Amino acid sequence: MSQFPVDSRSHGDPADRQGKGLAAGALGLWQSTVIGLASTAPVYSLVATLGFVVLAVGAQAPIAFVLAFIPMVFIAFAYRELNQAVPDCGTSFTWATKAFGPWAGWMAGWGVAVAGVIVLANLAQVGGTYLWLLVGDGSLAEEPLLVTMTGVAFIALMTVVSYRGVEIGAKLQNVLLGIQYAALVLFVVLALAGAANGTVGTATPVSWDWFNPFAFESVEGFTEAILLALFVYWGWDACLALNEETKDARRVPGRAALLSTVLLLVTYVGVTVAAMMYAGVGEEGIGLGNEANAEDVFLALKDAVLGPWSWLLVVAVLVSAVSSTQTTILPTARGTLSMAVYGALPARFGVVHPRYRTPSFSTLVMGIAAIAYYVLMTLISKNVLADSILSLALAIAFYYAITGYACVWYFRRELFTSRHNVVFRFLLPLIGAVLLTAAFVRSAIDMADVEYGYSVLFGIGGTFVTGIGSLALGLVLAVVWRSRPGSAPFFRGESLDEDTPVLVPDSPDVHRRSIDGGLS
Repeated sequence: MSQFPVDSRSHGDPADRQGKGLAAGALGLWQSTVIGLASTAPVYSLVATLGFVVLAVGAQAPIAFVLAFIPMVFIAFAYRELNQAVPDCGTSFTWATKAFGPWAGWMAGWGVAVAGVIVLANLAQVGGTYLWLLVGDGSLAEEPLLVTMTGVAFIALMTVVSYRGVEIGAKLQNVLLGIQYAALVLFVVLALAGAANGTVGTATPVSWDWFNPFAFESVEGFTEAILLALFVYWGWDACLALNEETKDARRVPGRAALLSTVLLLVTYVGVTVAAMMYAGVGEEGIGLGNEANAEDVFLALKDAVLGPWSWLLVVAVLVSAVSSTQTTILPTARGTLSMAVYGALPARFGVVHPRYRTPSFSTLVMGIAAIAYYVLMTLISKNVLADSILSLALAIAFYYAITGYACVWYFRRELFTSRHNVVFRFLLPLIGAVLLTAAFVRSAIDMADVEYGYSVLFGIGGTFVTGIGSLALGLVLAVVWRSRPGSAPFFRGESLDEDTPVLVPDSPDVHRRSIDGGLS
């Protein structure tokens, strides 16, 4: 088995240390849940999708968010079950490798990394834009160089925070998430009050048809809405990547993931219903069906709902983007740390800072890669940057689906030994994986259309090229690394396979998976 580097001077036997040298036991259930919520950027996710979901299905927007929740919570159960058996910070990489072998594991790990880098560019752009919307008349938000420099500064700042320790980041996230939810609660309360007092001309009474899954008027609109709503839940798995730094590493991260997804469901549906009751789904004025409002419904509603406090929503979107920047760096850095530990990446990625107990090199690489990608895409074309962000759905569906299938296969010897296993290790993960596979295929087909997105590359949609291309690049890099001497143990299945010992962070004992999938 490969070495677990803690710093440049220490490379002892991994069985003599706890986990990989990370700060074991630093996080509890609440902190893990906060990180899972913050990673999804709930305020910004609503800003970016709510208007387009309403355009797709009108008054059925609430049920679209409910239906999109189903495959995500099913995959969350897969994460929980796998984490109980294999609490490794590599999550999808480690589990897919154990289930299907090194190539599938490498690609799952790449999917996590590429999704992280792409979304960091998006968050940086949003953060830079919304910061300058708060200054003067907001015209500075139209200055590309200023926005880009600000976005770079945000990534750099959050990289430093992540480098300095997971405890610092967790405390910061408590504050940032609190600001987001304070703004959302205020918006919901004032929107409901405005709709109830009869002074709002667009006020619309709540209807049970909003929650009728059979009321969609077209299959195309239904599919588009579900795909849009599906990926606003992405990010909860960040708390699983911090399992080796969480108290009770086998149980707490899985509980935090499930709690995060449920809280996100309540948040998205609650805000959607309040906004629809206040503004309606009309195509004029502040109506949510107005195409002019689709890109940011909060900007359209903030003055009407919050009045002099409208700036709070702008602050909330800014905070949401900045908060998610930090929580996105955390899992991507830990994923590459785990890959290095087992020989799937150069050993340097596995270095853990002796004082801060963070994956120091991996954290810096993630920050630098995100900055380089963001600046490069901005220089090439704003349209290409926008298309790469739209293509994010492919990477997310890719590694989530692999994880669902990995759960079923990893526990294959015990799937029917209990009712729990049938439901949580077989049915739900498999259904979630199949649904996400269908979402991947449908998204890829849609993205190939030249009318989709903002650019055309090689005669097909630029979103398809950037999405599939970024995943294909991972396969190329895997082949390149396979040719290096240090990769042989991993690709031969020697450093990580189904029976590789699992180092539990809160215990120096080595646990090995028994023949029936249990722990001995």
